[in-house]
Amino acid sequence: MATTEEKAKTFENILRKHSLKVTHPRLAVLAKIFSKDTATSQPELEKSIGDDIDRVTLYRVLSAFEEKGIIHKIFDLHGTATYALCSTTCTVHQHHDEHVHFTCSVCNSVYCLQEIQLPEISLPSGFSIQQVAVNAIGICNKCRNLR
Repeated sequence: MATTEEKAKTFENILRKHSLKVTHPRLAVLAKIFSKDTATSQPELEKSIGDDIDRVTLYRVLSAFEEKGIIHKIFDLHGTATYALCSTTCTVHQHHDEHVHFTCSVCNSVYCLQEIQLPEISLPSGFSIQQVAVNAIGICNKCRNLR
């Protein structure tokens, strides 16, 4: 298990790799997103980070992370944007987050199922894909075990 200091260095390296300044708000948001096994929304981040970061700063951090290819946005069943980590190969120019997103119909948690490969899509001449989104809706293990 990585120490707090090792994690902080990892987060600093991620920010530098994506040409972002290392700031307390950015480090705090990365730490929260890394600590979750599901996508997280801005309101959830606001609650968990507390008064350390105001809403506008949090919005700017999330926008910068999404633009730079650190996180990607997925909408839950209520239309709320949630954020999850991108692949380490994502960049400002190209995201590689074409994987299945599973949303639990009971708890509304959004999971990235990166191990499921999407089939190649053949398009007619003149068409180009900018983004692929595959959303599966069902019941997650946690909710199934509560029943």
